[in-house]
Amino acid sequence: MKLLIFHTILLITILLCYGCKEKEPDPKGSPEYISEVEQWHKNRIERLKTETGWLNLVGLYWLKEGDNTFGSSKVNDIVFPQNAPAFMGKLTLKDSTVHLVVNDGINIYNKGKLVNELDLESDASGDPTILEIGTFRWYIIKRSKGIGIRLRDLESPLLTEFDHIDRFPVSDDWNVKAKFEAYIPAKVISIPTILGDVVEEESPGAAVFSVNGETYKIDLIDTGKRYWLIFADETSGEETYGAGRYLYTDKQDSAGNMTIDFNLAYNPPCVFTKFATCSFPPKQNFLKLKITAGEKMWGEFH
Repeated sequence: MKLLIFHTILLITILLCYGCKEKEPDPKGSPEYISEVEQWHKNRIERLKTETGWLNLVGLYWLKEGDNTFGSSKVNDIVFPQNAPAFMGKLTLKDSTVHLVVNDGINIYNKGKLVNELDLESDASGDPTILEIGTFRWYIIKRSKGIGIRLRDLESPLLTEFDHIDRFPVSDDWNVKAKFEAYIPAKVISIPTILGDVVEEESPGAAVFSVNGETYKIDLIDTGKRYWLIFADETSGEETYGAGRYLYTDKQDSAGNMTIDFNLAYNPPCVFTKFATCSFPPKQNFLKLKITAGEKMWGEFH
């Protein structure tokens, strides 16, 4: 009888707690600050959905030296999705230059004009040649692995499936003050990528900051107007993406003061698509700190 009572109480407890989870704290900060972060995130969602966002990527193809036929037929060297024409043309890679020849009857456009034959500029030029047919858009990318095609579909199913990214509640506790620690000369840091290689980047210095009396530092990458932070922390692989997150911050003032707002930490594009070429944190940017701010994991790619 006692055993029956015990199991009954246990069952009632389980039923009462089913679906329960710890309530997250309310946003913390001035209404203006919270609104500013929320607007930033709204803009971030909108950017992901644009024609140049990450959600419409449907292909990444590496070219071999010489001729590369392309189209949806499986006999091509490069096989596009099934809703593309079967035999579209040929891409010839020679000495880092890509030349396009379009098959007869295939209407491929560049800047609104039909293309028959064309040398293609890559993204390394800053102004890649964008090719269009139907809902597809593609261009040449140059990476350490080689030269390839990045393919988009403006009607990718992910555009309609995607609606939001879970985040930690906004808190001005994570809008931290930091000091810029210059490296003289600049320090070379090793940035691993999803392609399995390592890219060497120059870091002009580190952002040094304190949380709960402990001091931390993140090596910075200079992008011109701002610094780029690639970091991982003790939420990585749990609440957040296992390979870390990204963050941009303004440069230091004349006294070396700067601010790092971790509420603006965001997921690398590899979280959303397997066709992105992401950079990951250098080992020194793995922080022994639980940063409960910014974007959490999304979807299946974490």
